[in-house]
Amino acid sequence: MSDAKTDLLRHTLATLAYRGGKALRGAPAGFANFRAAATTRTPGEILSHLGDLLDWAVSIADGKEAWSGSKPLDWEKGTARFFASLEALDKRLASATPIVCTPEALFQGPIADSITHVGQIAMLRRLAASPVRGENYFVAEITSGRVGNEQAKPKFEFD
Repeated sequence: MSDAKTDLLRHTLATLAYRGGKALRGAPAGFANFRAAATTRTPGEILSHLGDLLDWAVSIADGKEAWSGSKPLDWEKGTARFFASLEALDKRLASATPIVCTPEALFQGPIADSITHVGQIAMLRRLAASPVRGENYFVAEITSGRVGNEQAKPKFEFD
């Protein structure tokens, strides 16, 4: 069932896939275990948490809220899980079955938290001397439903 709020959620997921993919691709060897400080999560732990958040969002949408705190996977498998979880949530939102919660609650909980964590990974890339290039995201080709690892090429990156 498509409505304006669900459409915006789906576009948000596509934006998360675009920005997340940019932060995840090309990470240097060992980046998953980089620790900026003694009390911070590693990028691998954050990536695992992202998968948990997106899986949790599907369970919330179904009215069967379930949380699992997964152990970190290697970077490639964690990245694959991130995109698979995004695809599962997007598919759920695109289905004819209405979500049980409000779109606002889904956004303010797991989706907004996921956006924060993608930003953390991008910041950690810079701290680990492997920065992600800045970009004018306003002109990026982001399309609802495109939530996999294959994303459009950047239109305007900063030097």
